[in-house]
Amino acid sequence: MASVTYEHVYKRFGEVTAVNDLSIKVEDREFLVLVGPSGCGKSTALRLLAGLEEITDGTIYIGDRVVNDVAPKDRDIAMVFQSYALYPHMSVYDNMAFGLKLRKTPKDEIKRRVEEAAEILGIPHLLDRKPRQLSGGQRQRVAVGRAIVREPKVFLFDEPLSNLDAKLRVETRANISRLHQRLQTTFIYVTHDQVEAMTMASRIAVMNQGILQQIDTPQNLYDLPDNIFVAGFIGSPAMNFFNASIRKDDGKLYVDGGAFSVKVPEERIPTYEAYVGKPVVFGIRPEDIHDPNFAPPGIDPQPVEANVDVTELMGNEIFVYLNSGDHNYVARFDPRTSIRMGNNVQVAFNMANMHIFDRDTERAVR
Repeated sequence: MASVTYEHVYKRFGEVTAVNDLSIKVEDREFLVLVGPSGCGKSTALRLLAGLEEITDGTIYIGDRVVNDVAPKDRDIAMVFQSYALYPHMSVYDNMAFGLKLRKTPKDEIKRRVEEAAEILGIPHLLDRKPRQLSGGQRQRVAVGRAIVREPKVFLFDEPLSNLDAKLRVETRANISRLHQRLQTTFIYVTHDQVEAMTMASRIAVMNQGILQQIDTPQNLYDLPDNIFVAGFIGSPAMNFFNASIRKDDGKLYVDGGAFSVKVPEERIPTYEAYVGKPVVFGIRPEDIHDPNFAPPGIDPQPVEANVDVTELMGNEIFVYLNSGDHNYVARFDPRTSIRMGNNVQVAFNMANMHIFDRDTERAVR
């Protein structure tokens, strides 16, 4: 087992900086997920750790060992790629054993490791089959098994669920989480899917344009995003943002969006008082906009007039697309709502969960 440390790591491809001053400490046995949009540098950061790309500047440690100039095969890591990369002419057993055979591992040890990994992954009955006889989910488990048999210090996963259908993605997510609990090894996992990140990680590192935006637990990223990018990336549907200003009236503060004005909770007044009269970005999540008839108890509801553009019934909830003046936004309603497309309605913003961002720096005001 080992920790992993990125210390001021850069990777440049000509004029393009793919990874920009990345510093992260991944604790021993932690499940860290690197998440961000395509091209944000997350896969490059993983490949730098694996030794598949050369570092431009900075230092990477596995445990206490600097691995900048260590060959990939000597880093004691195992990697699972988006592509299964199985040998089609070999059985599942031989695919899983291949790396151990190259290392001249004794046959009895290979047999023990392969059978143990197959048991963990629930595929002992597949060991004699060829890859073409397997489903996509089974092939992915074989690829994971090939990594497990190496008994590495660190497991690296590069978007391993991208080729699976929706049902298999959910099932395999749970399998990988169980695998981490069972193996008690350091996992570093790359994905662009924030749902994967939220459901699997002990901590999430959010990246954009090669820069680490924030690293924290899934719940803290959701509740306390550091900036507009993180706030909009974490959560589905994404947080709604409104260009607004802070107005003071009779000792109270209001978020003035032009088409609506909502009162700031009293406990937030000291935080936002410095922004009175200044332009800000007001953020509120779809799940904090309610049909007043079904608003949960204990919230701070503020009324907003809106027109309903579109509704999407999801079974257990309804996504309601609204507009107030020039503002378009989405709400997540209780499915019992009677609100329908074309209605003029009053909705309730739960201001207890509001967010304010500085419009110039895009940083959260806290």
